[in-house]
Amino acid sequence: MNKVVNDALEAIRGIESHMTLMLGGFGLCGIPENCIAALATTDITGWTCISNNAGVDGFGLGMLLRRHQIHKMISSYVGENKEFERQLLSGELQVELIPQGTLAERIRAGGAGIPAFFVPAGYGTEVAEGKPLREFEGRMYLEERWLRADFSIVKAWKGDTHGNLVYKYTANNFNQSMATAGKITIAEVEELVPAGTLDPNHIHTPGVFVQRIFQGSNYEKKD
Repeated sequence: MNKVVNDALEAIRGIESHMTLMLGGFGLCGIPENCIAALATTDITGWTCISNNAGVDGFGLGMLLRRHQIHKMISSYVGENKEFERQLLSGELQVELIPQGTLAERIRAGGAGIPAFFVPAGYGTEVAEGKPLREFEGRMYLEERWLRADFSIVKAWKGDTHGNLVYKYTANNFNQSMATAGKITIAEVEELVPAGTLDPNHIHTPGVFVQRIFQGSNYEKKD
């Protein structure tokens, strides 16, 4: 199976309205910039986007928010984005805020095939509303369910033609777990190398989880 595609536009083929998308990265670090830019050139709308953050005005997911392509955001941190705030307050955008550790674990559970688990975070707050509660060893926990996506879109430092990926520092956050939780995983990489080049001990995401890969370009290092 040839996993290498020419560019972001070819990589996002098959993404349709009202699908659920996972987009990796932490803040503006390690986000799939090329794929986000490609999505912003389409007229597709109604997405549910799962991402740790919602980008900033005019960059990252902020590009898709500006074009009203996102119907719902499932995130942990959503500050520094005035368009996000405006759409939330006006009722144009649905938002599910999740404690960051819980978000990470729900995504990991989706990739591991674990449909539900219990966590203490959020008990006694609005986060717990409508969720089953159980007591373990004298402490209350609430049930959280896995998160999965139609497409997971991640960004790695290096990847090979078989789809094996290596992330660098903070850019590993959320990318590694999201790569396992999508029906189709797209990886854009800063450097695409031949299969067998990467040290197996350094691979974070095995190629079995990746269906499409390409070498990106023109990455911006935001402060």
